[in-house]
Amino acid sequence: MATLRGLRETPRHLLVCEKSNFGHDKSRHRHLVETHYHNYRVSFLIPECGVLSKELNNLVMEAGPYYFVKNLPLHEFITHEFINTFVKKGSCYALTYSTNIDEDNTVALLPNGKLILSLDKDTYEETGLQGHPSKYSGRNIMKFIVSIDLVDSSFNLDSKKYKRTSWSLKEKKPLKFDFLLAWHHTGAEDSSVMSYFSKYQIQEHQPKVAISTVKDLQCPVLRSGELGGEAEASCSAQELFDWLGAAFCNADLNNEPNNFISSYCCPQPSMVVAKACLCTITGFILPEKICVLLEQLHYFDEPKLAPWVTLSVQGFADSPVSWREQEHGFRKGGEHLYNFVIFNNLDYWLQMAVGANDDCPP
Repeated sequence: MATLRGLRETPRHLLVCEKSNFGHDKSRHRHLVETHYHNYRVSFLIPECGVLSKELNNLVMEAGPYYFVKNLPLHEFITHEFINTFVKKGSCYALTYSTNIDEDNTVALLPNGKLILSLDKDTYEETGLQGHPSKYSGRNIMKFIVSIDLVDSSFNLDSKKYKRTSWSLKEKKPLKFDFLLAWHHTGAEDSSVMSYFSKYQIQEHQPKVAISTVKDLQCPVLRSGELGGEAEASCSAQELFDWLGAAFCNADLNNEPNNFISSYCCPQPSMVVAKACLCTITGFILPEKICVLLEQLHYFDEPKLAPWVTLSVQGFADSPVSWREQEHGFRKGGEHLYNFVIFNNLDYWLQMAVGANDDCPP
């Protein structure tokens, strides 16, 4: 019975909300975006807008590229050629594809040069690498976390650390995965991810983009200075967050008695906008691209009637990290996401949400 009760329990979810202004010196909006590394979906909603501006549309269409590499040996990431070509000359991101964080071995490369391995007990022991138990393993430890700093000065060709790691991943316990890869760089580098990994099966991809116009959308009334809302005057950040989830799913928000799919209705007070533009980008989307998109949205001049816009970003459920190097687990949902509500006076609300197997967002 205790087991059945545990299965019925809703796991802990955490939503952190804060407000600031893009013009403030201590605004941390950029830092929060830059340190949420592995993003698979970006959505934004603009009330009173039927068509995206040319500038926004161009940014949306330039959200890629990223790459998919099949059966890539893990030791390729620790070669000094790869480190010097990609890791030290830009921001390189990688994430194992189609692996479950709570069951499988998973790997992530972070732009700060850290290679994060989430390994099951047998694999961890076979590699002989030094790590620590996953904080979400419980009493029976079955997962271990290994962090390899590729840009550490002691990780050079002649060091014992490098030789042991190379021997472990190349000979003692060779590991191969399908990877999503992306590289952001600002210099005029001739290096190409496609050519570098040409001896493997590699494909270039562009994120998928879906743009739609929602008519007669019932939206909550918001006031930038009232994060907690005000009775009969404005809705809270929590109410807005719930409403956004329904809006992004195209759920009916009228709570009609014959609707057996959803009984949710728009929080009050609300207003009906004649049209709203909803754009969703899906793929392997870099923080640098999201920063540019956020910059464009918070200086929006069109449409003139929009009281606010939102930008929502969802991370991969099976990434070993959420923000920075914070360990991420799946439990029952694996969610880690954030949302900006951007007001036309440059105030913003920032909402960060994580599931049961995550630390508090930064």
